[in-house]
Amino acid sequence: MAYTLKFHPEAEKEFLELDNGVRERVAKQLVKISISPELGEKLGNRSGIDLSGYRKMYAEKKKIRIVYEVVEEEILIHIMAIGERDDMAVYKTALKRLKEKK
Repeated sequence: MAYTLKFHPEAEKEFLELDNGVRERVAKQLVKISISPELGEKLGNRSGIDLSGYRKMYAEKKKIRIVYEVVEEEILIHIMAIGERDDMAVYKTALKRLKEKK
């Protein structure tokens, strides 16, 4: 059974702003996540950025990260951020959105 993907509004903008080819490859990874969410690597607390309970999936030869949360009881994947790792930017963005969500 495939999980439903739900984007944080800003993550959806990030996805739509990707170049067409990159967006297509990210979309393929999103399909994989929706079928097997455990494929993504578990995140934890690193460099003061606590994303415990979230996962990451690589796209575009590891240039792009997809940060997401699996909500088992709702059969839902919540996409928090999509972007480059540069200086941990995508993880900082995900943490900021996580704090806003609470």
